[in-house]
Amino acid sequence: MLDILLVQLSKPSVWLWLAIALVISYAVHRFGRLLLRTLRGQIDARMLRALKWLWLLVVIGSYIAYATYKIYLPNVPVLFGLGQSIAEGFRNTAGQAVVIVALALIAWSLAGSFSRRIVAEDDEFNRRNVRVQTLKGVVESTLKVTIVIISLIAGLQALGVNATSLLAGVSVLGLAVGFGAQSLIKDVFTGFFILLEDQYGVGDVITVNSGTLSGNVETLNLRLTTLRALDGTVHLIPNGQINTVSVSSKDWSRVVATVSVTYQADINEALRVLKAVSDEIYADEEWKTLFLEEPDIQGVTQLAPDGITLRALFKVLPKSQYAVGREFNRRIKIAMDQAGIEIPFPQRSLNFGGAPIEIRLTRDSNDQGPPEQNRTRSPIKPSESRDPEDED
Repeated sequence: MLDILLVQLSKPSVWLWLAIALVISYAVHRFGRLLLRTLRGQIDARMLRALKWLWLLVVIGSYIAYATYKIYLPNVPVLFGLGQSIAEGFRNTAGQAVVIVALALIAWSLAGSFSRRIVAEDDEFNRRNVRVQTLKGVVESTLKVTIVIISLIAGLQALGVNATSLLAGVSVLGLAVGFGAQSLIKDVFTGFFILLEDQYGVGDVITVNSGTLSGNVETLNLRLTTLRALDGTVHLIPNGQINTVSVSSKDWSRVVATVSVTYQADINEALRVLKAVSDEIYADEEWKTLFLEEPDIQGVTQLAPDGITLRALFKVLPKSQYAVGREFNRRIKIAMDQAGIEIPFPQRSLNFGGAPIEIRLTRDSNDQGPPEQNRTRSPIKPSESRDPEDED
């Protein structure tokens, strides 16, 4: 018996069949565990645990019996006969169907596990991490669709249906359906080029079709782009309906830092204050890491009816423009108050009948101005979420 065992084990084909049988045994075991999981809550926990152990022993015993038959050890009649029955059973339609379903479940689980292993190196927002998060969902959905198609074809073959002729008929039907599903095909092709060209990805802040919809990209696949608006609303947009996309978080962003002063203000002093605040934020250790270059002080950019507009530009990391802009607004307001430079307040003329009545809003002469404030330290950290006006 030992000589027969050594001779059989020297054959590569025997090892191949044993490996295939091991995979099938694992698949059948997982399939049985899945069915037993449906009984959770309906039977006693101890009974369920006992059934799981019993099922494991049945699978192990069946594998040993099949291995005894495949190695050809007729001197062990019980296991040899059982293994022969198992092999003949899996040659039947029902046995093949069980194997197909079990293998499909394993492949489905492996596809999910594989996609979960596609993770970014860190939590930093950059183009690589955006592509990783985007491709993670696309890979998982593509693999699962492939598993379903292959399983259906294999199942039809096991049931005796000629899958080749069926596929030919399906192709003709698909051609007819294709004329009625042109929008779906357009969605898929558009989604493919969005992914290929890295136009945007999961985590990006985008505006679709010139401001119609905007938000943070939560999911992206070949057919659909999902946006989460600032108020929590989810926008589901077929890729084929996206004509233009404005991406606010690609490569770098810019803060357009503006402040208005009255026509009575000292413009040169206001410009010095603007530069001082801009340099102050840039030099602050808490904010310096967000800047990509030194602030660009553009000076007087507009002589508006209500005041004079001054502007500076900050080139910053993507998606950090909102927090930097809010911190700038806080600091420039305090700095202007400390310098005695007035920010415009409403002045309107109302016409009552023939002669106009001018109403001017002024400060009380006893007003001592705002209290002393520390502009370098904010009582709260500015939020990094985008501004509501970006939703328009």
